[in-house]
Amino acid sequence: MASVRNFKYLPARVADQVRGLGLTARRPMQGNLQGLHRSPDFGASVEFAEYREYQAGDAPNLMDWSVFAKTDRYMIRRFQDETNLRACVLVDASGSLGYRQTGPCTKFEYACSLAAGFMHLLVTQGDAVQLAFFDEKLTQRFAPVASAETLNPILLEMESVEPAGRGDIGQSLHEAAELLKQRSMVILISDLLQPTAQLALGIQHLQQRRHDVTVFHVLDGAEIALPLHGLVELRDLETGEKLLVEADEIRSDYTRAAQGHLDEVGRICSACGAAYFTIDTRTPMIEALAKRAGQG
Repeated sequence: MASVRNFKYLPARVADQVRGLGLTARRPMQGNLQGLHRSPDFGASVEFAEYREYQAGDAPNLMDWSVFAKTDRYMIRRFQDETNLRACVLVDASGSLGYRQTGPCTKFEYACSLAAGFMHLLVTQGDAVQLAFFDEKLTQRFAPVASAETLNPILLEMESVEPAGRGDIGQSLHEAAELLKQRSMVILISDLLQPTAQLALGIQHLQQRRHDVTVFHVLDGAEIALPLHGLVELRDLETGEKLLVEADEIRSDYTRAAQGHLDEVGRICSACGAAYFTIDTRTPMIEALAKRAGQG
């Protein structure tokens, strides 16, 4: 099997670790193949389309061993609808994701690494996944892919994306809900620095369309504990507005407000039936991925 190529957001060592995880939907998904995911349909027929050569990154369980026994060639059976799960990863690319204080990278870089890990995990287990970035709306959308070979160009293009501008998570989630025609696993990765009412309406829209929603709330540790001291100038990364504050005087109120926001987001996700995880950018990537992998 060919070695895994190194990408900024998916180093080979991480890709190798990801292979040991499994990601399943938490609710029944539409699909034709027998495998990891439950289907709401019983007795569905599967229409065979063609064979293709096995490629590095394809799930071993898709191999047709009877063909190998006859021809000594590794072949994959392709079907008209060849994946059991459709997934969509939504990554927040608004300006606030460019923040870094205590973590080893910006929130955006962490979000992209998390997205890359999930996409790699999905295609290696034989599922299809698509990626979209958003700020005030969906800005860049990539066609669904179902193999490591077709995922690679997306991983490369991700490296040129930079966070900028204002965010509107509500509008972006509404747009995603309208565009996703097939019931899907939706993975939202954001710092959620938006009014919680917008988030609630967006998730509700996705859930009404019967999508399985997971929310990853990515934060830099400084956003929770406020490690600054003395007179400091704060700048809004989305609007450019500046504010001069005495950090020691506002610390307790800030910490209380930050925790209150986290609690509110958690309540919203629970009420909407969405899985919710808070992730500090200092958390090892494989640990972050494992949080959702264990929730199937």
